Amino acid sequence: MAIIQDWKIRSTEAKCEVTGEPFKDKEEFYTCIFDDPESDGFVRKDYSVEAWKEVRPTLEPKPFSFWKSTYKAPVKVEEPKKMEDTSVEGMLRRFIEEDDSKTENARFILALMLERKKVLIPTDSKETETRKLLFYEHAENADVFIVADPGLKLAEIEEVQREVADLLAQEEAKAKASHAVAEPADEHAESEENTSEEGSDEPTESE
Repeated sequence: MAIIQDWKIRSTEAKCEVTGEPFKDKEEFYTCIFDDPESDGFVRKDYSVEAWKEVRPTLEPKPFSFWKSTYKAPVKVEEPKKMEDTSVEGMLRRFIEEDDSKTENARFILALMLERKKVLIPTDSKETETRKLLFYEHAENADVFIVADPGLKLAEIEEVQREVADLLAQEEAKAKASHAVAEPADEHAESEENTSEEGSDEPTESE
């Protein structure tokens, strides 16, 4: 098998690969991860339980990994004004998207942190020619996270944990500083707008 280099997060299309029917809330389905020779990465395909029973014996090539999931229909809520996501999950998503080899150890630690919080659910692990891959599913939206296990020793894990804690603290401090600078600017703009409105009132005629 080729060396896997594509670690991007795999989101569900919320429909069956065979029938094209959308999944219903709380419906069980199968998530399959296939090798993608064209990108040297992975392809995700989801199947309804009925379709999976039919296609599984005939699938070629066989899936690299698969597991059963339960679909959760997204709940639409009005989102507050967005700030940069400095959370553990936000940092992991960003590191996976950037795909910098320097953050591989940090990605592993961040995934473990989210596993302990039950945000990410471990679904499978596979050995490749070069490393061990860990497959996680997001507890809420069924996104698939693929993280390499760098085989850290205990002392190395503690060191990376400290580095990750420092990174999170730095990111949070930057976000707070940025937000603090933006707020006065917004208030100043609002004040000018109110003054402009007040000055535009026509003078009343005196008796």
